[in-house]
Amino acid sequence: MSTNYNVVYAADNNFASVLGTSIYSLFDNNRDAEKINVFILDGGINESNKRKIINIENQYRNSNIVWIKVESISSNLGIDVHNDRGSLSQYSRLFIGSLVNKNVNRILYLDCDTLIVSSINKLWNLDLKGNTISALKDAFSKYYRKNIGLSNNDIMFNSGVMLIDLEAWRNQNIEKKALSFILKKNGKIQQGDQGVLNSILSKKTLPLDPKYNLVSIFYELTFNEIRLYRAPYNFYDEKAINDAKKKPVIIHYTSSFYSIRPWFVESNHPITNVWLSYYRRTPWKNTDLNHELNKSKKIIIKLFNLNMKKPLLLCAGIFQKYLRPLKNRFGCSK
Repeated sequence: MSTNYNVVYAADNNFASVLGTSIYSLFDNNRDAEKINVFILDGGINESNKRKIINIENQYRNSNIVWIKVESISSNLGIDVHNDRGSLSQYSRLFIGSLVNKNVNRILYLDCDTLIVSSINKLWNLDLKGNTISALKDAFSKYYRKNIGLSNNDIMFNSGVMLIDLEAWRNQNIEKKALSFILKKNGKIQQGDQGVLNSILSKKTLPLDPKYNLVSIFYELTFNEIRLYRAPYNFYDEKAINDAKKKPVIIHYTSSFYSIRPWFVESNHPITNVWLSYYRRTPWKNTDLNHELNKSKKIIIKLFNLNMKKPLLLCAGIFQKYLRPLKNRFGCSK
């Protein structure tokens, strides 16, 4: 099996230390790999933070980082692109096929808020069975699918971890299709760039074992609470999620309305300590963590701690399952 890995991240300066922590965890837990090529789609990382990331690279004999400067999606299209989720810098992953060397035919895309806690060898050598990508089935209700042209049974995936057949990606003109979809929606797309990818690749996606993308909701809520809050359609069963948590490979610190992520002083994420154990070994270890400025999130967390979790999930679930997709249906229409 191949141990020559190609990994790509997209980030701006706001997430530089989080990116650096992910890269450190990748190198540190894959020391036996022949080569780890990391392509960074750079949306404006400053020189100081670049030096820190290069410092991490220099600690590992098998590491190779390639910096690729990218322009904003709005500049490329000439229209304002609505940021429905995450950072606009993530849109650069839509152009992986043309940004990365043409001799790279397989690549692992990782969001910078991931932590690699074990070898990625089995993931890297996964048989895609003729699919273009493999990704985690995300916990979305059936009402989201219609907004991006999918049927009820089509997969909606989380794009934070994607194993990509880059040759197929290029042959299928994914970038051209993505740009056409963004223009058709006038830059207003449910779930941002993730929604774009779902609209194009849903039928060419192999469901990924959750151990390769353990999103925050798997740690923060029970399976029944996930069903109450999200009413996921075409999703995993409880056993698959519990088994994945026992043997994690990639932890994905996704955001939620009821928790604060580990790079904030006020973090209440259930496995903050795992992220911090890696962060404290990076060149940012003496840099103060950020403060969470979202006051409403702090209030919600206090209510959760006052045994109001179920009523809050019920209320939030109405918005998440029904109102948000309805809002997007009208807000994202041409």
